[in-house]
Amino acid sequence: MATDLECQTSTTTPEIDERLYSRQLYVMGKEAMYELRNADILISGMRGLGVEIAKNLILCGVKSVIVHDCNNVDYKDLSSQYYFSESDFGQNRAEVAKEKLSELNKNVNVTYSSSNIDEDFLQKHKVNVFVLTDGDIDNQVKIGDYCHEHGIKFVNANTKGLFGQIFCDFGQNFKVLDTNGEDPITEEIVDSISHDEIGVVSITTYTKHGFEDGSYVTFHDVKGMTEINDREFKITVLDSYTFIIGDTRNFGVYEGGGTVTEVKKTETVHFKSFSDSLKNPEMLICDFSKMSMSANLHLSFQGLSLFQNQYNALPQPWNDDDADKFYEIVEKLNRENREQVLTDQLNKHWIRLFAKTCTGDLCPIQSVIGGIAAQEAIKAVTGKFMPIRQFLYFDAIECLPENVFHSLNEGTSESNTRSNFPSKQSRYYSQEVVFGEDFQDKLGNAKYFLIGSGAIGCEILKNFAMMGIGCGRDGTVFVSDMDSIKISDLHRQFLFRSRDIGKMKSIVAAQSIKVINPNMHIHAYVDGVLPETEHIYNDHFFQQLDGLVTAVDNVKTRQYIDRHCVYYRKPLVDSGIFGTKASVQVVVPFLTESYSSTNDPSDPTGDLSTVINFPISINHTIQWALYTFSDLFTISAQQAEEFVRDPKGFAERTAKNLSEYGKNEAIENVKRILVEHRPRNFTDCIKWSRNLFEQQFHNAIVQLLHNFPRDRVVDKGKLFWSGNRRCPHLLKFDVNNKLHLDFIIAASNLFAHMYNIPQICDRQFIAQEVTKVQVPEFKPKDIFTADNDSNQCRVDDQQRMNVQEKNNSSIEQLLNRLPKLDEIVDIKIQPHELKTDDDTNFHMDYIVATTLLRTENYEIQITDRSQIKRIAENIIPAIVTTTAMVTSLVCLEVYKLIQGHKKIESYRNVCLNLTLPFFAFFESVPPKCQKI
Repeated sequence: MATDLECQTSTTTPEIDERLYSRQLYVMGKEAMYELRNADILISGMRGLGVEIAKNLILCGVKSVIVHDCNNVDYKDLSSQYYFSESDFGQNRAEVAKEKLSELNKNVNVTYSSSNIDEDFLQKHKVNVFVLTDGDIDNQVKIGDYCHEHGIKFVNANTKGLFGQIFCDFGQNFKVLDTNGEDPITEEIVDSISHDEIGVVSITTYTKHGFEDGSYVTFHDVKGMTEINDREFKITVLDSYTFIIGDTRNFGVYEGGGTVTEVKKTETVHFKSFSDSLKNPEMLICDFSKMSMSANLHLSFQGLSLFQNQYNALPQPWNDDDADKFYEIVEKLNRENREQVLTDQLNKHWIRLFAKTCTGDLCPIQSVIGGIAAQEAIKAVTGKFMPIRQFLYFDAIECLPENVFHSLNEGTSESNTRSNFPSKQSRYYSQEVVFGEDFQDKLGNAKYFLIGSGAIGCEILKNFAMMGIGCGRDGTVFVSDMDSIKISDLHRQFLFRSRDIGKMKSIVAAQSIKVINPNMHIHAYVDGVLPETEHIYNDHFFQQLDGLVTAVDNVKTRQYIDRHCVYYRKPLVDSGIFGTKASVQVVVPFLTESYSSTNDPSDPTGDLSTVINFPISINHTIQWALYTFSDLFTISAQQAEEFVRDPKGFAERTAKNLSEYGKNEAIENVKRILVEHRPRNFTDCIKWSRNLFEQQFHNAIVQLLHNFPRDRVVDKGKLFWSGNRRCPHLLKFDVNNKLHLDFIIAASNLFAHMYNIPQICDRQFIAQEVTKVQVPEFKPKDIFTADNDSNQCRVDDQQRMNVQEKNNSSIEQLLNRLPKLDEIVDIKIQPHELKTDDDTNFHMDYIVATTLLRTENYEIQITDRSQIKRIAENIIPAIVTTTAMVTSLVCLEVYKLIQGHKKIESYRNVCLNLTLPFFAFFESVPPKCQKI
């Protein structure tokens, strides 16, 4: 048999390309990623499901993948296997798939085999995980039990028409290192820790603590009751703001301060073998509106092999006689070899639908199961997140015509379905087996608009191409994206390659999808869907559409598109992803509420006063670092550059557009940049940076503590510096402190770049020069402050409050206050536009150093550079497994929309979390109606 397994020779530990896997690292963490990069995976079965699992695991960056299949490509594969074409007929599936899969990630060694898999094969090729797809029941039992006995993690995945199955066996004592995927909860302690036999801890009323009964926590920086610092406590939750840690009478009395952090514990999970689980299954329910569906499908998947053994064939599509025979087999299977029936809710209608559609292959179904199965394989390798215990069953019978899946007697629609049975061997044959040729024509002639062609968009296009949407004579898929391809996109946007970096996403995606299905009519736009582009996306454009799918990452764009859908009465399917969490919302005109009908709660923690004076979290210090970067290197520099370029025009625009305070601030910025702080050489930049350090981390704190002394008492004898306020301490510059010097280096080089002064990175030179800088002594000012109004706490705000002048400065008055032209001869200003992806421009160096110095000021728990970057960029953690799954759920809703479903109970909104794992399918909410 053909194989290229001899290519698998590397034994070295692969490195992690942090630029490539940046989004995934925020999901998995470095330790799990190292485990993944050392994983060897075997995937048997290279039809649609197998290739989907392989694609996901290769993009995620495992060490090696063996793709296996003993059979050849035929026309039935083309409806879901996107790497096959008619030219591949007669060739081995694994060999053909391997060629395309190898292009996805050059860091992964992909090989293939068409040999029979037996004990010798598994002993020779050591793998961490065996993923079996499309196996018959005998093969599943044989391989599953062998893997259980020999410590090989086993994932079994199958799809039949509109139904899917996953089974996991990771051994007797599998260690789950992270059960929920959440960062350890850290909360500010406020008010008190009681000094008694129960030890009640009260935390800030700023937010709910989020701890659960039985959680373990540890304390840091507690004053007075110092004995609890760095010790673990198992807690009992009283309410959302208090919990118990136990007897504290032998400790000191709590005086204030401190943080409490969740301690994550490893959990051991015991798995049964496949054969044992068949008899006594443990099943994860994913649709609580069909509680008995899992048991019915557990029997149906087993019954399929029994039917094939008895009749030497699978049930014929939409054949009543075969469906009845199949039901008899399942009914018998439910009773035999058991002390009691597996389920007393055997559903004849569901089982008959299973029989009638089981020979079909649907790309969205296989992508749902493929996404989950790949995530389970990752869990098996890394111990990261809770595995499925042990069976999961999935169905999408609502995609069938409503008169079929809602009816307990589907015979009334049987003749229509049979007459629609595919009459030719087309690429959509395996989809037409389920839905019929007439519906395939509807799909082909549909006009859909996909907004976004990033990770979600690529997966949507894959499904559309396999479904045949826009592939008919009158059909079209429109796709828009104004973004270009970056290296960090490649690990989850499978239509792109490294050669495409810098090109426009929508154009490359359209070109790539035409390779998968040359029949698709696709029109790519590089213009965003914005108020400024309504001449492109005009009335005619929207009126021709059958529906829209959003693949965007911000609420504002979603709401804008949603308004257009409401206006033009077009259906919309939206999805959102955050790491392993995802959601789907389907919007149907006059049937469901719109996307904008509900709003996410606003974040109460990020007001400017808190960020500037009372930070309590790393998020606040990062926001402050971003604020100072913008203030120092962007806004003021832009104003100065604008003045140098066009002095009179700057004065006119300033006089017309800004308030009196805004005018004063703009003038001071220009004077400061062009005259007062203008450096002549890099040494001047070092001097400026040293004074900036003093102002930000010393003087500002001195002034704040002068306004609000540490012992200041407010209402009812409570200390001002308590509760939601951390009392800061000032920093004294130390050239031998690496972080202090990091700040000077970053700020000096940013400042030098603004003035086109050559940059210097020599730490020794900068350290020598900065020690020569004489910093003036700072004396705090006496400024009135109010105990109950934190907005008055900012020293600079007092100046704003004192500015009462009317908006009456003339252009001439402004010009008189601005620098004279002879003062700014030969000066050119370059404002900085924050770019965090470039490690050589000092932007992230400044943000990181400023953030960490600020956390030191306020004794806030620090984090690493990658987390600071994630928060600063507002990066959404992402992994391709979640993306592949949730986009397929979107496409299942598109099936229903093109079918023309009229009942709200036919549609499904979804919330899911592959970490737990948790799946919630629920009906849409109807729109509010008003009588006029």
